Amino acid sequence: MNASWELLKILSDPTRLRLLALVLREELSVAELQEILGMGQSRISSQLALLRQAGLVTDRREGKKAFYSLRAHLPAKQVALLKAAIEAVTDLPALADDRDNLDRILQKRRRTQEQYFNLIAGRLGKHYCPGRSWEALGHLALRLTPAITIADLGAGEGLVSQLLAHRAKQVWCIDNSVKMVEVGTELAHRNGLANLTYKLGDLEAVPLPDKSVDLAILSQALHHAQHPQVAVNEAYRILRPDGQILVLDLNEHAFEKARELYADVWLGFKESALHNFLKRAGFAKVEVTAVAKEANEPHFETLLASGFKPGK
Repeated sequence: MNASWELLKILSDPTRLRLLALVLREELSVAELQEILGMGQSRISSQLALLRQAGLVTDRREGKKAFYSLRAHLPAKQVALLKAAIEAVTDLPALADDRDNLDRILQKRRRTQEQYFNLIAGRLGKHYCPGRSWEALGHLALRLTPAITIADLGAGEGLVSQLLAHRAKQVWCIDNSVKMVEVGTELAHRNGLANLTYKLGDLEAVPLPDKSVDLAILSQALHHAQHPQVAVNEAYRILRPDGQILVLDLNEHAFEKARELYADVWLGFKESALHNFLKRAGFAKVEVTAVAKEANEPHFETLLASGFKPGK
């Protein structure tokens, strides 16, 4: 039988037509449709089942709730016929009441969301929020990397650089461990990152030319340097004018076992010490900020220091 004729038969029922008029505007749950229409669940569910069987609506499950919406990509003739039928009865009191009730339901949704965020305002960073992890935010931030040349000094396997290389022009990973360089090189090859290069070298004698990079990173590496000031000076040397340094390192702590467990030379640095390292090297606009603190003992705190090499 002609599809348009079948649709006309479906639209001849007032309840089905009211349901279609609502889901044409918004995806709605069965409970919301009950509240809008003032009808029982069984009556609404049976009519929705007929509409779904006819291919006019689709449902989406969210836990125990079912949400209904008009099926996407309906034939143009069916959409036109549906809209014409709704338009023909749009001035009837029942349809006007449905529109008012729908607006009220949508306002109720917004108020519920607003109440939640008002409740946690000022505490969002202190409590669990699904999907809001530092790992996820880090991936987001790394996607903003411009097409620049980067030096990851004391890179280890270069996990950060593996991500940076997806956007950067060139990334140099410098480490004094032969094994780390081998492992990192293999990772770069496996991931098809031709612009990621590992070089054997020391923080205090970086094997890169003067003024050859735009960004120098020392991520949890400076506390392994015998002479931190020399390492920062080297970062300054290899940076181009207006280049930036980023130092992520531990705040000064008293966990002596770190020397044995992690081969740390320094037990972190005071904020003032990191600030002085950068200023003495010649960096301008120096900032040092505490960015994280571990919940478990010994409660390591991480500092982020940054500065710019003055331009010409």
